[in-house]
Amino acid sequence: MAESKTKHKVPKYKLDEVKKLAELIDSNNTLMIASIKSLPAKSFQKIKKKLSGKAIVKVVKKRALLKAIKSSKKEKIKELETYLKEDIASIISDIDPFELASILNDSKVPVKAKAGQESDKDIEIEAGVTEIPAGPAVSEFGNLSIQVKVTGGKIEVMKSKIVVKQGGIISPETSSLLGKLDIHPFSVGFIPLIAFDSKSEKIYTTLLIDKNEVLTNLKDYFAKSRALAVNLGYVTTETIGLLLSKASSHRKALDILINNQPNSEESK
Repeated sequence: MAESKTKHKVPKYKLDEVKKLAELIDSNNTLMIASIKSLPAKSFQKIKKKLSGKAIVKVVKKRALLKAIKSSKKEKIKELETYLKEDIASIISDIDPFELASILNDSKVPVKAKAGQESDKDIEIEAGVTEIPAGPAVSEFGNLSIQVKVTGGKIEVMKSKIVVKQGGIISPETSSLLGKLDIHPFSVGFIPLIAFDSKSEKIYTTLLIDKNEVLTNLKDYFAKSRALAVNLGYVTTETIGLLLSKASSHRKALDILINNQPNSEESK
């Protein structure tokens, strides 16, 4: 006699969770998927608190998120299914994807350097009086070839020194000293992977923008455009001052040229 197979029944609270998530997705503009891999729980809570009022953060199992996306009334959003991975958070907001990605980048929290960790930048201990009292710690600075002296009972770094170069591995001694100096050289946070924008009905896979680079480029483009406008004699609020200055210098040059010409009557 064949055994009857029992069908697994999904608990109601799980169905409700998927339903609420789908409703949130449908009632907001942006659904962003961000990596939270290796993000400490304490840092996660800090970032989540920073995002309060701007975005809703949900961490659910991949299967539950897939079901919520499939249940969504937005047809195009279903294309996100192929991009879902493990260790992710769903960030739901009315803010557009690029602004939201910028907010996430600004919401990163500083963390200490760990021994054995590879540094993605130069780490420098700057000159100045520290809060570390004179004593055994002096030798720790000496082990890293950092020149120090005692000022008011505390250790003073006499000259700034890079203790770890970009790409270098942080030693236990360096990690310990950076910790005592309360130096947090790195930052962690949500890493935007992909986002769906309801207004444009598009999926964006490149979300991180270097603000400093963009600002530098904009300044460069502005300077070049203004120079071209001045050469063309195009009058705007940005060029009028330069045009007047240019006209004044031309007038002076012309006056000098005229005044230096020999008198026609005297030359006869």
